[in-house]
Parts: sequence; structure tokens; C-alpha cells
Amino acid sequence: MKIKKEEITIQPGKSFRVFTPSLRNFFFWHYHPEFELVYVEAIAGIRHVGKNISSFVESDLVLIGSNVPHLNFDYGLQTEYKQIVVQLKEDFLSNLIVPTAEFTDIRTLFDKAYLGLSFYGKTKEQVVAKLKEMQSQNNFNSLLVLFEILNIMAGSSEVHQLNTEDTRIKMFMNDKIRMGTIYDYIHKNYDKKPDVNDIASITNLSTAAFCRYFKKQTNMTFTEFVNQYRITQAKTLLLKDHNVSEVGYAVGFESMSYFNKLFKSLVGQTPSSFKKTILVPAN
Repeated sequence: MKIKKEEITIQPGKSFRVFTPSLRNFFFWHYHPEFELVYVEAIAGIRHVGKNISSFVESDLVLIGSNVPHLNFDYGLQTEYKQIVVQLKEDFLSNLIVPTAEFTDIRTLFDKAYLGLSFYGKTKEQVVAKLKEMQSQNNFNSLLVLFEILNIMAGSSEVHQLNTEDTRIKMFMNDKIRMGTIYDYIHKNYDKKPDVNDIASITNLSTAAFCRYFKKQTNMTFTEFVNQYRITQAKTLLLKDHNVSEVGYAVGFESMSYFNKLFKSLVGQTPSSFKKTILVPAN
């Protein structure tokens, strides 16, 4: 489960590829020199790009820069989902974007992509419509649509930078701790009582050293990360119409008052309000 370099093959005569991967049962913590645009549509999920670990509801659209470690966005999803991924050839930037004066804004977009860029609002709606359009186009027309997508994102203010520092693979090369092992442990134990002492032992670190390492990698304590993971799983169960108490216990909380308080702190509304907002259509 250590970080893997993905070897991407793009067909001869093409500068990018569009496809719909399905890897939800496979933990793929990886990087590649190719830029990648990921769209995933699901009830709720977790994104991990660089050091950023956060959740999304309903859908997510993220541009990931060259050699930025990331986890497949569909990992662990227990509900139906749709995914569209665009991967650009390694020399796409240098051969097509950089030499062309009219692509200055797009070049700036690529320059920021190493931080991981999450798009929302009208920008996401427009880009998703174009992504779906690309899937039925021939090579030339799909390239034109791709430039439209890049132009939309380049001119948008509806974007959130997922990281505040450079997290490209060169920053991880000396890291001998396997984040995959930690993810696997949390995924299997989040509904029980994940013990920081256990995972520290598994990764061959003292508890204090593990806590320092984990905080450095994720900008969260182990407990904060486990709680965020639990709340993300809770969102999925709530949107499958389970009742609040049932959900709280199912994701590992023994106190419903604490579950409600933490959920509101992380999501901005109580579990019952969140459920009503999503499940009850607006008049």
C-alpha cells in the first residue's frame, strides 16, 4: 500500500484520454506525471489529494497537477456512483499550452494545479456538461471541448485550493511510512475504537512519533481524522434514509449528543437537518 507510480498509456495520435474507471474496492494511493481532471458523482465520499483529506457530497470536480499523490476518489464508496477522468499526455503543457499566447490563463491554471484545485458552483455544472459531451465526440472535436473546459476553469473564481504547500512526489520520496496501511486500518476500524497505539505499533513508530508524523502528513490529529472519516460515512448512511441514532452508533459513536455536536461542527448543520435538506425536495 505504499505510494505507487501509475504508468499511463495514451493511444498514439491522441494527446489525452477520457475514461470512466471503477476502483472502489481497490486502495490506489498513487501519482503520475500526467495532469488529471477527476469528476465523481456520489452520495458522499472522501478526497485525498496531497496532504489534503476532506469530504464531498453529491459530486466533486478536481484538477490534480503533475506528480501529486492522490487516492482514487471512488475508494470505499458503498453506493452507486459515476466517474469521468481526463488524463493529459505528459508533454501536453509544454507542447500545446506554453507556446500558445492565447493560452496564458490556462497556463496559469496548470501552474496552480500542484495544489489540487476543487471547482464548485456554475463552473462545475458547465465543466461536467462538457465532460459528458466529450465522451461522444471524435478525437478532434473532443480536443476542442477540452480546451473549452480548461478555459472555463481558468477564468473561474469558483475554486478551492486543497493544499497550501507543494505536495508533489519529490516531497514524499523519503517517507518510509505507508499511508496506505493507516488508511486500511481506519477503514476497517472506524466503526469500532481505532487506537492510535495500535496503528503506531503497526507502522513501527512510538505513539508520540506516529502522532507527529500523522499531523505533519495530514494537518490533523489521528482522532480528528478518524472523526472526519466517521462523519463522511455517516453522511452516506443518512442519505440512504437511515435514522440519526442508528447512523451515529453504526459509525462508532457511543454518545448521540457528541455525534450531533461533532456533525454540526464539521458539516454546518445537524444530522437531521442535513438529511432533510438533501432528501426533501425544495418547493
